[in-house]
Amino acid sequence: MAEHRSVFSVRAMCRCLRLHPSGFYAWIKNPLSRRAQEDARQTELFKEAWEESGNIYGYRKRHDDLCDLGETCCPNRVARLARLAGIYA
Repeated sequence: MAEHRSVFSVRAMCRCLRLHPSGFYAWIKNPLSRRAQEDARQTELFKEAWEESGNIYGYRKRHDDLCDLGETCCPNRVARLARLAGIYA
């Protein structure tokens, strides 16, 4: 929708897509929550650690690696992020 704002009105696009215009403007103002941004950052950190380990570390070892880097997170969060990123031991 953001790409086509110059061609079509926001209200017309929202009507066609059955969205509310306020939701679109809220997304423009803040596309990702702080938690989502933090998840993406931590996913990149432990993805690098996983690749350096030869793709053999599980979520427990990746959690330890994040703690060594000074990150604060629980093992369950690391396991969830790994599952979403498709990273397995």
